[in-house]
Amino acid sequence: MFSLNPDKQYPKKLYSKAVVRFQDCDPLKHLNNAKYFDYFFNAREDQVATIYEFDYNDYFEHNKTSWVVYNHQIAYVNSAKVSERIGIISSAIYFNDDTLVTEFVMTDENCSHLKAVLWTTSKYIDVITGKKTAHQPEVTNFLNAICVEGIDFEHINLNSRIKTIKQELLAGIFI
Repeated sequence: MFSLNPDKQYPKKLYSKAVVRFQDCDPLKHLNNAKYFDYFFNAREDQVATIYEFDYNDYFEHNKTSWVVYNHQIAYVNSAKVSERIGIISSAIYFNDDTLVTEFVMTDENCSHLKAVLWTTSKYIDVITGKKTAHQPEVTNFLNAICVEGIDFEHINLNSRIKTIKQELLAGIFI
């Protein structure tokens, strides 16, 4: 499980590095489009477990709830290439009573050049019934503590967000 420490300031953007593996690339030595998802999801799982001390399995077993993917929006901006060191930034950018949107950003290892952006929308479900359910109060409190502020998700689109991310990367203020 997880417990929200009221005295702790939780980082909102989580960062880790990875290396693009040969086995994940196409004949042109570019990361295969489907493999971006693996890199993003593996990074987020590791980041959340380490930084937020969140144990997915324990949480799901005890609460009988989970998030399931409802929608993906992805933009491949610049190719990630074989053996390249990359940065992966993930963050919660929006939530409501039964929905969570996670943003994934892939950059070069210096966080100066954008490779890809993924928005994943997940619905919170009761794993017994398989139906949507509302976030419990402790989940809402946790999401309040970790959600990035200042992104008006309901009134922007992925392309406008990409422009903002590029500007913030160029200015060195994205993470």
